[in-house]
Amino acid sequence: MKEIVFIRQNIEKWKDLERVVDQAAKEDPERLSDAYMAITTDLAFSRSHYPTSRITIYLNNLASALHNTLYKNKREDRGRILDFWRTELPMAFYESRRELFYSLLVFLVSVAIGVFSVAQDTDFSRLVLGDKYVDMTLRNIAAGRPMDVYDISNEWMMFLRIATNNLYVCFRIFILGLFTGVATGLHLFYNGIMIGTFQAFLFRHGVGWESVLSIWLHGVVEIASIIIAGAAGFALGNGWLFPGTYPRGYAFRQGAKRGLKLAVGVAPFIVLAAFVESFLTRHTELPDALRAAYILLSLVLMIFYVVVYPLYVRRRVEAEAANDPDRLA
Repeated sequence: MKEIVFIRQNIEKWKDLERVVDQAAKEDPERLSDAYMAITTDLAFSRSHYPTSRITIYLNNLASALHNTLYKNKREDRGRILDFWRTELPMAFYESRRELFYSLLVFLVSVAIGVFSVAQDTDFSRLVLGDKYVDMTLRNIAAGRPMDVYDISNEWMMFLRIATNNLYVCFRIFILGLFTGVATGLHLFYNGIMIGTFQAFLFRHGVGWESVLSIWLHGVVEIASIIIAGAAGFALGNGWLFPGTYPRGYAFRQGAKRGLKLAVGVAPFIVLAAFVESFLTRHTELPDALRAAYILLSLVLMIFYVVVYPLYVRRRVEAEAANDPDRLA
C-alpha cells in the first residue's frame, strides 16, 4: 500500500485518537485500551512499510502518549519526580537539540554585536545599560571595587529579588513563543546585547578579567538557563507555525508539552544561579584559581546534562524499546 493511501484511509481515525488522548482523564479505561491497540497496530504496519517516514514518527508519538496515560498511575510520586530529571527532561533536551542550537546561535550573535558596538562607540554602553548604572560602575572602578554592585544589599533580599526576576524573564521568553519564535528570538537578542555590552564595557575599563571571575560564577548557569528558555519558546512557536505532516493542533500540543518541560526544568538552575550571585559573587577576595575552577566545573556540568547525557538517555530508551515491544519511546 502506498503511504498516501495509508494516510488517507486512517487520518480521521487518528484524529479521533488524538481527542481520546486529550480527554484521557474522562475516558473509560476500556476505551483507552482499545485506542492503544488500534494505534499500535497502525504503528507496527507503518514501521514495517515506511520506517523513515514522518507518519511513523507521528504514530509513535501518539502511541507513546496513550501508553503513558495508561500506565502513569503505576508510578509512585517520588519515582515520577526522579524520572523527570533522570529521563524526561534529558529526552526533552535531545528532542529540542535544534531549538537549543538556534537559541545558542541567536544569543552568541547578539553578544558579539554588543562587544563590537562598544569597541566602536564608547557611548553605546550608556544606550544599553543606562547612564545611572554606567556612572555607578565607573565610580566603583575608580574606588578599586569594580564588583561592588554585588555587595550593596542583604544576601537573602538580593536572592529573592534576583530569583524572582530571572524566573519571570525565562518564563516570559518561553511564553513569547506563542507569538512565533520571532518574539522569543528578539528577547534573546536583547539579553545577549546586554551581556556583550556589559562585558566589553568592563574590559574597556581594565577590569575585564576580574569581572569574568566574579560575574561568571553565577553567569554560566544563568545564561544557560536563558538559552534553554529560548529553546522552550522556539519549541512552543514551531509547534503551530511549522507542523510539518502533523495536524496543526497535535503539533502545537506536542511543542507546548516539550517547551513546558524545558521551562519547568530550568527553574532550579535559575534559583541556583541566583543563590550563587547573592552569596558568593560578592566575595572577590576568594582565590582566582578557586573561582576559575568553579566556573569551569559549572560549564562542564551544564554541557554534560544538556548535551551529552541526553544522548545516553536516548540510546537507553531505544534499547529498552527494542527489548520490550510493549514499551514505546
